[in-house]
Amino acid sequence: MQNTLDLARDALLGRANIDAHQLETTLSGLMVPGVDYADLYFQILKSESWMLEDSVVRSAGASTAQGVGVRALAGEQTGFAYADELAFPALAQASKSAAAIARDGKSARMNALTRRDNGPAVRYQPIDPAATLEAEAKVALLHHADKIARETDPRVVRVTVSLAGSSDTMLVAASDGTLAGDIRPMVRFNVSVQVEENGVRESATAGGGGRLGYDIFTGPDDVVAEYAREAVRRALVRLKAEAAPAGAMPVVMSAGWSGVLLHEAVGHGLEGDFNRRDASNYSGKIGQKVASELCTVVDDGTLEGRRGSLAIDDEGSPAAVNTLIENGVLVGYMQDKHNARLMGVAPTGNARRESYAHTVMPRMTNTYMRGGESDPADIIASVESGIYAAHFSGGSVDITSGNFVFSCDEAYRIENGKLGAPIKGATLIGNGPDVLGRVSMVGNDWALDTGVGVCGKNGQSVPVGVGQPTLKVDSITVGGTEGA
Repeated sequence: MQNTLDLARDALLGRANIDAHQLETTLSGLMVPGVDYADLYFQILKSESWMLEDSVVRSAGASTAQGVGVRALAGEQTGFAYADELAFPALAQASKSAAAIARDGKSARMNALTRRDNGPAVRYQPIDPAATLEAEAKVALLHHADKIARETDPRVVRVTVSLAGSSDTMLVAASDGTLAGDIRPMVRFNVSVQVEENGVRESATAGGGGRLGYDIFTGPDDVVAEYAREAVRRALVRLKAEAAPAGAMPVVMSAGWSGVLLHEAVGHGLEGDFNRRDASNYSGKIGQKVASELCTVVDDGTLEGRRGSLAIDDEGSPAAVNTLIENGVLVGYMQDKHNARLMGVAPTGNARRESYAHTVMPRMTNTYMRGGESDPADIIASVESGIYAAHFSGGSVDITSGNFVFSCDEAYRIENGKLGAPIKGATLIGNGPDVLGRVSMVGNDWALDTGVGVCGKNGQSVPVGVGQPTLKVDSITVGGTEGA
């Protein structure tokens, strides 16, 4: 049986009619005076999507994108070009364009290509999800979610259901001798609902997925029904929510998806490119305390079937478990080969790109805070007056300062150590390192999100995972609407 590298190589180079000699010749041609490193990234991305709205399938489609990206690195400069076809003439032209950034200087050496298999760890199967379920069954899943949502509560007035799957076949060949490939599946299911009562409408969304086949949605656990009921529950909570309080107060964050705040407010600041340019508030702070000693933050690309997981990154480096903050002390950054070389450290398996038409950046995979020892019930009981942030919608962060603003789309008052009324309009305003320094309790209920995360950076989007246990921050500024 062929392994994943062989499958990817045959699918990409076989279609392009490119052999190993042509690969090495192309890479050697890129290594003109001044160029330190070069790579070729081949990709075929097959995807499909289905959408049901108002109990009718409104759209269904499939697409295939293919091409090759060529990169040449000279010091801090990057030369990049791509072609929207898999053929040797297109590869040669893109390579010529990428090499144009070369400076006068000593020629670097091209190492002979050496296959780098993905190893014994199987994080996902090299499958095309579209082939794991018949079209009729996909439509039936959409209708099933719609039916469950409408039956859950009579106040549901609108339901939108979507199903998507993709298969990403990639191969990278590089001047350092790397020859590595992967086939990455991805599926996602979403349910969005609107509810209405006394002329007031609210909406909510729930869903999940990962690097799996569609069978995740057809099993006995009926996760599709869970998504539908959860979307309805969140929307109904918002119907009866009162105005959020404002001011500095203790905040308890729920386990799982609340890790998105950690991802944005802390994770991006630990990516190597920002720190190489001294553009992050974490720059130059390796070995320094940047959080409460209760906080250990990890980026882990090795989790089985998870949305942010990888066998290899987009430079062919193996994905890894990278501890970033350990017991409050900053111990590492996330690196690709380019920034790692310039900073004199090793790459960490965090090189990612949206597609062959985009160049590489250091990015997160699955980023989370490790669990602690506190019972979640004890954490809530420790708060006399504050809020419980159960779910976040979106937010923004300034990498240089670490300042962030995040919106809660499900939150509750905490009064006398007990959960109180639901609130809406709550925003959390703070600074990443400052907030991590105020963490006083960390729960023993560590959890990951359901598989819905998408991370944006410099115009590129990639799938990611987030997670954390329940945790207490002694004080965060809450922006609310109470009394407004």
